[in-house]
Amino acid sequence: MDMTERNDDEDEDGITRHSVFEDAMALLLGTAAMALGIAMFQQAGLLAGGTAGLAFLLHYATGGSFGALFFAINLPFYWLAWRHLGHAFTLKTFVAVALLSVQSEWLPRWIGFAPLQPLYAALMGGTLIGMGMLALFRHQASVGGIGIVAVVLQQQRGWRAGQLQMALDCSIVALAFAVVAPRQVLLSVAGAVALNLVLAINHRPGRYVAR
Repeated sequence: MDMTERNDDEDEDGITRHSVFEDAMALLLGTAAMALGIAMFQQAGLLAGGTAGLAFLLHYATGGSFGALFFAINLPFYWLAWRHLGHAFTLKTFVAVALLSVQSEWLPRWIGFAPLQPLYAALMGGTLIGMGMLALFRHQASVGGIGIVAVVLQQQRGWRAGQLQMALDCSIVALAFAVVAPRQVLLSVAGAVALNLVLAINHRPGRYVAR
């Protein structure tokens, strides 16, 4: 047998392709992990980074639906994804955002945490969100917004998505001083660090190559 023969699940560059089923499971399970982390943040009165953080800010300031706000904030970023990352990435990202929006609305009706220590909520919630984002990134998807910008810059400039997103997330969380107590902001920063450590350690150029 010729060892150089390409497998059916590899493209002409030798990069393994994910099946449709694998992509679907990654989108479903990745957003489920993120929704659980978001539920922990909501119950503890914390904020995330990225477009989720912006949705949290508006949610706390106006009382509006987090899921609806999150879905709407992401709409302008699909053009950037379509132009730089292709229609497959854009479609999967749209599906992921829709799934997360729906799950984040329904999950608090299905599960609650009593008690929930705020520091634990920040660290574990951030870790769950980071793991969910990592699953999406590895299947060429994201949850929109800053995640799209981070993936574009990593692919085009070689910048680490985790480090870039950490800086942007901490900046967004800092805006929360206007709407929540300083203690909640500091705990949210701890959550953002936990989230982005997952990405910085595991999501590096060339570490995981698949499509």
